[in-house]
Amino acid sequence: MLRHLHIQNYALIRELDIDFATGFSVITGETGAGKSIILGALNLLMGERADSKSIREGAPKCIIEAEFVLQSQESGAKNQDTIHMWLQANDLDDVSPHEGLLIRREVNANGKSRAFINDTPVTLTLLKELGNQLIDIHSQHENLLLQDDAFQLALVDAMADNHTLRAEYTAAYQAYKAAVKELQALQEQAQQATKDADYIAFQVKQLQEAQLQPNEDTQLEAELSVLTHTEEIRTQLALATGYLSEENKALSSVREALHALQKVDTYLPTNDPLAERLQSLYIELKDIADTVEDLAEKTDYDPARLQIVEERLDLINSLLQKHRLHTTEELLALQAELESQMTRIESFDEDIAALQHLVATQLQHLQTTAEALTASRQKPTQAIEAHLMHELTQLGIANANVQMQFSPLTDFAPSGKDDVQLLFAANKNGTLRNVAEVASGGEISRLMLCIKAMLAQKQALPTLIFDEIDTGVSGEIASRMGHIMQTMGQQKQIISITHLPQIAALGSNHYKVYKADNEAFTETHITHLSTDQRIQEVAQMLSGSHVSPEAIANEKKLLGNT
Repeated sequence: MLRHLHIQNYALIRELDIDFATGFSVITGETGAGKSIILGALNLLMGERADSKSIREGAPKCIIEAEFVLQSQESGAKNQDTIHMWLQANDLDDVSPHEGLLIRREVNANGKSRAFINDTPVTLTLLKELGNQLIDIHSQHENLLLQDDAFQLALVDAMADNHTLRAEYTAAYQAYKAAVKELQALQEQAQQATKDADYIAFQVKQLQEAQLQPNEDTQLEAELSVLTHTEEIRTQLALATGYLSEENKALSSVREALHALQKVDTYLPTNDPLAERLQSLYIELKDIADTVEDLAEKTDYDPARLQIVEERLDLINSLLQKHRLHTTEELLALQAELESQMTRIESFDEDIAALQHLVATQLQHLQTTAEALTASRQKPTQAIEAHLMHELTQLGIANANVQMQFSPLTDFAPSGKDDVQLLFAANKNGTLRNVAEVASGGEISRLMLCIKAMLAQKQALPTLIFDEIDTGVSGEIASRMGHIMQTMGQQKQIISITHLPQIAALGSNHYKVYKADNEAFTETHITHLSTDQRIQEVAQMLSGSHVSPEAIANEKKLLGNT
């Protein structure tokens, strides 16, 4: 429940602190006194978009802070556990049953805002998630929810208490949609691949027939270079052989020099082994001469091999140019990729058949789950209709007729396969039509109160705030609406902002919003009324600005009926 509210520098509020009690409380005040300002601050605290224009003129920022007590009445126990788990799941400080849960929102004049839960900075998304579990603010525009099919469906789901089944349906729906999406993507791939299959097969065949080898282009280019320079190579090798031969005395001279050094090697005044070095040189020269001679004998002009190499390189270069590649390794990689595509094309039929089977299975499961969800929703409809008609009768619509009409959707939707319409007729034998089309403002207000009271028994929200839900009613009907909220206050914290004395008189606690002028500004305040102040306030609501003794007596009578 909401225990304390602090507002600073918001609109006409310089600083405001107010404690709220359990049960049914009322807030009254003249039009324009600032009741909507307090609601605006609460909405900002619950995560609504911040507007720097809402900051009090001249102030650097506004602050709204609320303290909630999680230890609630019996109906809120489930909610309390849920909030504790939510805090732990989001790595936020938990609170003991008697500690206050603090929520704070700060908005700077530059438009930037910050949010805190138990003094820990959080995102607005987290602030909204927590706020939706703590408080429900029903403003006048929320009567428009009766025009929303989703709200009517949510009403049925809440009364059916089918959370587990809805979660199962959501999972089945998402799985089915994912399978359908995957199947469609595969079919599109298969369709496109089928168009390209002949060309891919031609490319694969051409590459396979080429029988390419790694680094083949590099090796062939080296061989081509030799083949095209055979004559020059032979000539130069012959010259080299001649210069190194015995006839030209290159080797014989080195050998004779070696013999000469060996004879005096031990007498030479140096540590340098000249004879050994010359011996190594002679061996190396002899080996070079043999190698050059061998190369000369093996180097022959081979026009047939030259033609083969040139044709092979032409083939490889044409393939490289065709595919805009640079090496045989890239051609081999392309060949492997194209072969993989062909294998994939050949397996499309099997893969599509497998996915079609999966989609059919998912669809069957979805259909079964949707039927179970529909059955769960239809189960409480008679009780909903009976409850609403009974309560509306108590609220002065004697011939109220309500019906929850189910129609199957043509296709599965994220929320199921049901279209639920709340049909309404206020007059005897009146034609049932969509409530948004036929109900007056006063009838919608009463119907929404009945719905909220019914939902309060199922939902775990500990605090509900009604902003002039009594619009369009007065007299005895207003009193009956007040008694409904009073009854709701036995299980939850109910706060009603009202202009009607019949409702104001039924609150366990009464708060008044008023404006006061100081030297510089007009400010909005809120105060908790004492018994005497309350009598005066409600009497004034009954009779206007002049409070007559009769109004005082009437107010005391109203208070006596609470």
